[in-house]
Amino acid sequence: MTGENEKPTGGVRLEQVGRDDDGMRLDRWFKKHVPALSHIQVEKALRKGQIRLDGKRAKGATRIEAGQSVRIPPTGEGKSGAAGGERRQPQSRLSAEEIAEIRDWVIYRDEWIIAINKPAGLAVQGGSGQTRHLDGMLEALRYNADERPRLVHRLDKDTSGLLLLARNATIARSLAKIFEGRSAHKIYWALVRQTPSQDKGWISLPLAKHPSPAGEKMVVDEEDGKESLSLYYKMGKARKGVGWVALMPLTGRTHQLRVHCAASEAPILGDGKYGGRDAYPFNEDFPKDLMLHARELSLPHPHDGTTLRLQAPVPTHMSEALSQLRFDQRKGEDAVDVLEQYATDLKHCPPRAIDIFFRKKPLRD
Repeated sequence: MTGENEKPTGGVRLEQVGRDDDGMRLDRWFKKHVPALSHIQVEKALRKGQIRLDGKRAKGATRIEAGQSVRIPPTGEGKSGAAGGERRQPQSRLSAEEIAEIRDWVIYRDEWIIAINKPAGLAVQGGSGQTRHLDGMLEALRYNADERPRLVHRLDKDTSGLLLLARNATIARSLAKIFEGRSAHKIYWALVRQTPSQDKGWISLPLAKHPSPAGEKMVVDEEDGKESLSLYYKMGKARKGVGWVALMPLTGRTHQLRVHCAASEAPILGDGKYGGRDAYPFNEDFPKDLMLHARELSLPHPHDGTTLRLQAPVPTHMSEALSQLRFDQRKGEDAVDVLEQYATDLKHCPPRAIDIFFRKKPLRD
C-alpha cells in the first residue's frame, strides 16, 4: 500500500491538476492527459488503489480540483508509452532543425524557469488527432538541467504568446500556488469585432462545457456554470468598429476570453468557433488566424519573490493585422499598469454584481 507521502518511483508519475481541468471527473482527466491508459485500465487501477488523488483512493466520478496531485501508474514500455504531463520525448526524435526552432521560442531563461513565445497553431498537450504538441518537445528545452521542464499553465492551440515552464518539480509547485492566487497577472491582446463603449470594464458570466456538433464547447450556463471574470481595456478603434483591447482574466476557465468577448457581441477576429461569421469581417487579404495573443505576464519570481515581467512579441499574422488597421503597438505598453490598477480599485470597492469575487478565496488565474 502507498500513502499520501509516497514519491514517484519505478515509472510512477505525480501530475498536478491544472486550472483548465478544475471540476473535471478524474476518469475524464485520464482520458485527456493519459490516453495511453484505456477506460477499463483506469477503472482497474482505481479499484486497486494504483491511481490516487492527493495520496488517497478515489473513484472515476470524483471531481478534481486545480492543484491536486494525481498518481499515475506505469503504463508499460512499448505498449502504451509514458503517461500524463510527465511523458518523456527523447531528444533524438527531434531533428537539429526542430531543436533550434523550439529554442528560438525562448524569451527568458534562468536556473528556475523558462518562458517561451508559443506559436499559434501549436497544441500545448497531446489529444485526439494531436501528434505534434509542445509537451512532446520539452526535452529540447532541458539544456543541461537534471529534469525535463514542466508545464505550469496552458494556452489554447490557436492562441499565441507567453507560456511559462518550471525547470524542476519544486519550482512547479511554487508556480502553481502563484497562479492559483492573485499574484500572477496575465495580459492578452485581442482584436475584436466591436469596440467596447467604455475605456475599461469587466465581464462576469457563469461558464460550463456543453456538447455540440463540433465537440465540447463553453457556453453561458446560469444554472450549472462556474463563475468567471475578465477585465478589459480599450486601446484603439478602427474601421467597421473593430477594436483593439487588452484582456486580463481573473479566473481561468477554458476559452474564457473567447466566450466573454463573443457573449459581449464583440467576438475575437478569427474565432469562428465562438464568433461565427462575425469573426471574419474583412476580405481575403486580412489574416484569418485567431487574433488573441498572450502578451505579458507579471508575477513574483518563484525563487526570490522579486517581480518578474515578461513580454512576448506579437506574431506575424497579428502584427500584420494591427498594421492594416493602423494601430500603433506602442499604445499597448501601458495596458498591464492600467488593468492592474483597475483590478486593485475593484477589489477595494467592488460593484455588487462581482462583489463575491473579492470577498471569497483568491481567484484562480
